[in-house]
Amino acid sequence: MRFFLCFAVLAVFAGPAIADPLPSWQEGETKSRIIDFVTEVTDPTSETYVTPADRIAVFDNDGTLWSEQPVYFQLFFALDRLKEMAAKDPSILSSDVLKAAAAGDMETVAKAGEDGLLEIVMVSHSGLSVPEFQSDVASWLETARHPTKDLAYTDMTYQPMLELLRYLRDEGFETYLVSGGGIHFMRAFVEEAYGVPPENVIGSAGKTRYEVVDGVPTIIKDPGIAFIDDKAGKPIGIDSKIGKRPIFVGGNSDGDFEMLEWATAGEGPSLGLIVHHTDGEREWAYDRDSHVGKLVRGLDEAETRGWLLVDMAEDWKRVWSGTGN
Repeated sequence: MRFFLCFAVLAVFAGPAIADPLPSWQEGETKSRIIDFVTEVTDPTSETYVTPADRIAVFDNDGTLWSEQPVYFQLFFALDRLKEMAAKDPSILSSDVLKAAAAGDMETVAKAGEDGLLEIVMVSHSGLSVPEFQSDVASWLETARHPTKDLAYTDMTYQPMLELLRYLRDEGFETYLVSGGGIHFMRAFVEEAYGVPPENVIGSAGKTRYEVVDGVPTIIKDPGIAFIDDKAGKPIGIDSKIGKRPIFVGGNSDGDFEMLEWATAGEGPSLGLIVHHTDGEREWAYDRDSHVGKLVRGLDEAETRGWLLVDMAEDWKRVWSGTGN
């Protein structure tokens, strides 16, 4: 009888078990460093305590929160939209790269490099109001499938990173997306996919104009690039939008290097995280020689800079949110 009474008392004082905030992460140094950092900056008794107002976390999107192979998913959308536009008006195919893109000739598109890709995006993303464009993106995401994995693109978000975003928000962090992807493209799906509101998106932006259309004040997307949110553009975008240096930053490529460098150079605690694509079985394995998501300097300097290099194959129990892999 005494034993059962003691057990009952212990059970009452022990309280409910604390749920694992990162169940899709393997136990080990990587997971421990994340949890230790969050614990330290949210504990009021800690010397490294950070007030909620300064708990800013920023994340790249392509290759960090969802997959990016064989090309950025926004390019697949651009190609599909370009084909639809060309079927209605073939005259829009005014260059060799646009003709190749509409015909599915990816070899020619690849040879055109960054300038060719920008041309495809500018043509395919213009001529609509912002709401019309975002409605098209949402509709495309509902039906489009990845060409080799046969998965919906929103099923290819990373389950471990979704858990990390949720964990940070639960601990009083404000989470932002800071991506080279188009700001209007991402705003069409980020809230449902990541729990990040559209106003917390910093991305590349095309030119826009204000016009009253049939009596309705409207923002129209025009051809041309207004801002590229990549490399040094990322800290500039963060400063412009947020006005504070983040204390938690996640990326996956050298396009994120300056963002990581700037965020972790501030006074006080900070944590930089790089998703390293090492899992050729469940996802893709790539870094130094990849045509997208190239990781060279970040890979070489992560250790000396104290950044956390996440080994996808070793540190994640599963990869995508939409499957059990």
